[in-house]
Formats: sequence, structure tokens, C-alpha cells
Amino acid sequence: MAVSSFQCPTIFSSASNPAFQCRPDPDLVGSPIGGSSRRHFNSTAGIASSFTGDGRISSMILRFPPNFVRQLSIKARRNCSNIGVAQIVAAKWSDNPASGLPSAAAAASSAPAVSSTAAAATAASSAPAAAVPLVALNGVDEEVVVAEGTREIGLLKDSKPSFLSSDGSLTVHAGERLGRGIVTDAITTPVVNTSAYHFKTTAELLDFKEKRSVSFEYGRYGNPTTIVLEEKISALEGAESTLVMASGMCASTVMLLALVPAGGHIVTTTDCYRKTRIFMETFLPKMGITVTVIDPADIAGLEAAVNKYQVSLFFTESPTNPFLRCVDIELVSEICHKRGTLVCIDGTFATPLNQKALALGADLVVHSLTKYIGGHNDVLGGCICGPLKVVSEIRNLHHVLGGTLNPNAAYLIIRGMKTMHLRVQQQNSTASRMAEILEAHPKVSHVYYPGLASHPEHHIAKRQMTGFGGVVSFEIDGDIEATIKFVDSLKIPYIAPSFGGCESIVDQPAIMSYWDLTQEERLKYGIKDNLVRFSFGVEDFEDVKADVLQALEAI
Repeated sequence: MAVSSFQCPTIFSSASNPAFQCRPDPDLVGSPIGGSSRRHFNSTAGIASSFTGDGRISSMILRFPPNFVRQLSIKARRNCSNIGVAQIVAAKWSDNPASGLPSAAAAASSAPAVSSTAAAATAASSAPAAAVPLVALNGVDEEVVVAEGTREIGLLKDSKPSFLSSDGSLTVHAGERLGRGIVTDAITTPVVNTSAYHFKTTAELLDFKEKRSVSFEYGRYGNPTTIVLEEKISALEGAESTLVMASGMCASTVMLLALVPAGGHIVTTTDCYRKTRIFMETFLPKMGITVTVIDPADIAGLEAAVNKYQVSLFFTESPTNPFLRCVDIELVSEICHKRGTLVCIDGTFATPLNQKALALGADLVVHSLTKYIGGHNDVLGGCICGPLKVVSEIRNLHHVLGGTLNPNAAYLIIRGMKTMHLRVQQQNSTASRMAEILEAHPKVSHVYYPGLASHPEHHIAKRQMTGFGGVVSFEIDGDIEATIKFVDSLKIPYIAPSFGGCESIVDQPAIMSYWDLTQEERLKYGIKDNLVRFSFGVEDFEDVKADVLQALEAI
């Protein structure tokens, strides 16, 4: 964060602001775009001798007290290089009036102003540095005065700026439009491909280790590109913090390991992604963790479980996979919170556009970024969103276990999110219309879709969702051979696992996900041989409709 010499008011005298300190850093003068990502803070009293006698700063970086680290949002700390931190001349921490730091207004009134005489002196001693008028920027917890013309980046605690009022705009601009901690004029977020970040000196390293500065250190612990993705998702979910990982399963398993202690107890639902169930049934018991499994609609069963056991976590999908059952998120959150139980909702089938689980009362929401959020069937990823304190617990374990999202993958997901609202709108529409057509078709015996009045939780879905998603599950009126014939007769969708991408995808869960089990074992999970899961893409509705109808006629 190199700065040219500029006029500094005398409010930085050691008497008025003992907690501020400036550090000379000549190595950073003229640093290239994308330069140092390190942000410095210092609580040492007194002012460095590098202030000149006439009140000027020459190639300085302001070092702030630790309170600054706590008060500013993560976004602000990561974007200090963009907001011209070395030009900040006063700051106020509203919840710590005893800190000895005056407000900008008080400082201005108690100290001599930047006069035209002083500005002239500055110009005389350093010709390239002109006097710069000062303006105040109001953040959530602080009022910061910066030189006019510096970029107003990272000052808001809320990652959802006021001028982005819709989810569609957030998917395009959140995490990027107001700055992203990467100094660039590019519209798109750059991919930062590095495995580690260097320190100029051992003193810089010690500042970092002793928490006087904030910095990247190692690729497993963070990357500027992945941080942009985290902030974009946080804005969309209304979350205080988001952690991205290498896959949705990685996010789910690390979350469970971080939040459920050895010997603990969790509650989950019967209908869920099979690999999640396998992890709960085969791995968690090795840690002495027990599991209660209930029907998604079994509220009495949930109440009995949280009253009987010390339940750490209630974890479920909504809608679920593959039957698209819906949990009353507001109700289960109320029940669990009375007993101190955390609620985590896997919202992959819903997307943050169709459902806001955190706003409904859930503590955490998990997504497989591979699906709708990435949306192009070309990248793996997962995320966990929620309160900073809880997500930080999960992040600490994630740093130990690995499962880091590659920055190239983060870039693909960021790019995918920019069209997410358009894609999901089309997928919602196609799936809803096709569900009605399938339900009325004589060769279809049952349709599972929360947008249908026949769905057991349709009343819940209507209340907590704004759209019902692009996946429809249904049963063919026939055996496994008839179902195979239907699937093989389709021309548009690919036979594949996954869902939520631009291309339509179809599969038979009995074969794709449960073929290693016997028919009787599959039926325990409700998986019949004639079950089809159809993920509608963004193709034209009439084309998809014609393809599905001709395939049904083929059986």
C-alpha cells in the first residue's frame, strides 16, 4: 500500500492519537498493480519518527490498533489496499469511546485544519503531491475520512450494497463491484494461482504471527479469488460468513466433524443424499456419535430426540434428494434452538434464489456449488454459510484437513453465478410445467415436485420458497425395463449423475446411486426400480416437452 507524500493533519500528533502509528515502507513505493496483500495494525503507543516536522507522511503505511481488526468486516480488512488506507486521517470506533481515538468530527475541531498554507508547504516540499480534499465515508461501525478520489471499497460490514436490491443483481456484482482485494481494473475477477504468499522481512512475518497484521500465508488457508466467491455467496444468502471447499460432500463432512463432538448426537432425515447417509452411518459411529433418523415431516420425532439426547446438530436437506421433501425450516429451528441445537439445511436443490434458509431461522446452510450455483456441469465445489463464529470453527478444521477449492474452480463458479438467476428462472418454469404434464400422463404413476398441490409438503414449500427448483422425480407406470426404455429413448438429456446445470440430465436412482444394493434394500429407502430423476436444463421448453412425450410413447 504505497502512497505518495501528502498533507497530514496534526490530529496524528502523539498526544491526540497515541494508538495510531505509521511505518515507513519504501519497498512498497511504486509497487505494481496487484501488489502487497498485507494489512498492518499496531497498538503500540506513540507516533513513528517517520512523520516529518511539517506534518507530512512520506511513503508511510498507517498501522491501526487491534480494535480495528475486530471492528472492520473481513471484507474491509481484505480490501485495505484498495481504499487507500495510507490516506485515512481519522477513524472512530463507535463501541469503544474509551479507546482514546476521537471521531473524525471531534478530531477536526480539536486539531488545526489542513490550511491552504500547509497545503502550499506540502506542494513546495514535494511537487508531485497535491493537497487533496477530504471526505467522510460512513461505514457500519466506523466513520473513516479518506482522500477524495480513493476507491470506497470494503467499508461496509454488510456485503449487500444498497443499490443491489435483487438477487439477480447480487449474483452478478456482489463481492466484485465494490472491490475484491485484488487491485485491478479488469471487470472479471482475476485468478490468483499461487500456493503460498511471501513476507518481505522476518519482522513482517512476526507482525503476522503475533496478529498485528492480516495477510494470506498459505494457499490452503485462503486465496483472493476464492474470497470473492465467498463474499458473493454470503451476499446472496444473507450470511455473515461463507467457507468454500472442494466439493459439497467435503463441506458436509467437515461441518459435521467440526460441530459434533465425540460421543455426540445428531438428528437427520430419511430422505437425503446417499453419500451423506453413508458418512453418518459408517464413519461417525467410530467417534461414538449416534444418529436419530426421522421422516422430514416428523416434528414430534424431532422434539422427542432433542429432549432425550444432547443433540448437537439437526442436519437435513430441503428439498431432499431424490423425493424433494420439504422441511418446515422455521418450525424446526424454533424447536432446536430451545434446546441449544444447531440447525443446518442443505439447500442445494433449492438454491439461494428460491429459498433463504438462514432468514427462516437455520444456523447454517450448505450447498454443493457443483449444481445450480456453478450451473455449467464443469466444476466441483461446496460451501457453508452462517455466523462468523460458527463458520470459523469449521474453517479451522478445514485448514487442517485440506479439501481446498482451487482458484481456477472458484473463477468458474463466480462466472457461473453471473447467469444463475436467468438459468434458475428458466429451470423453475420448465420443471413446474413439466411436472403438471407428467402428473396428468397415463404412463406416469407418481410425480414428486414441491410445486404440485399433490406434494405432501406443498403448503410448506409455498410458504418458504419463491420457486420450486428444476428437478422433478417421477415413477414410470412399469417395471425397470420399461423405465430403462423411457430413459434410453430421450434425446436431449444426458444419462448422468448430478443436476442443476445448463444441460438436462436424467437418471434412474436405482441404477445410478443404489445398484450395489438388492431390490429389497433399495425399497427400504423408497427407491423403486421405476423411479426417474429428471434435472431440467435451460433448453427451450417446447423441445424438452416434445422429447419427454415421445419417450413416454416409446414404452
